[in-house]
Amino acid sequence: MIAQIRPVLVTTVPAQPEPGVLYVSVEYATTLHLCACGCGHEVVLGISPHDWTLNWDGETVSLDHSVGNWSFPCQSHYCIRRNRIVRAGPWTDEQITRGRARDAAFRRGNPTPAVPDVPSAPSGSWLLRWLRRLPHR
Repeated sequence: MIAQIRPVLVTTVPAQPEPGVLYVSVEYATTLHLCACGCGHEVVLGISPHDWTLNWDGETVSLDHSVGNWSFPCQSHYCIRRNRIVRAGPWTDEQITRGRARDAAFRRGNPTPAVPDVPSAPSGSWLLRWLRRLPHR
């Protein structure tokens, strides 16, 4: 199990991603990391107000909302908070179905929080401008 993650800005992701690294592509508004359970599956997350939001203060990174890998055999569920992997409890099939429906409604413009008990991370064009100023790997 991975307990820590470190952000790395990239223009393209490496062919062999490293465990414990959150690859952030500003150009494609996407992140990639290996599943925190250690199974080796690649987790790709879109960064937008309708998907995940990213908060990077230059040292630590957080994602809002939780990462639920429901289509993977591991079905791991965790949050990324200030470079730490915070385990979240497993979900039932009914919770997964409701969560997916809630996320789909949010993307259609019905803004209900994806995970009500997790505070939102700031998002917006200022973050992208700031990330673009950082050196790329």
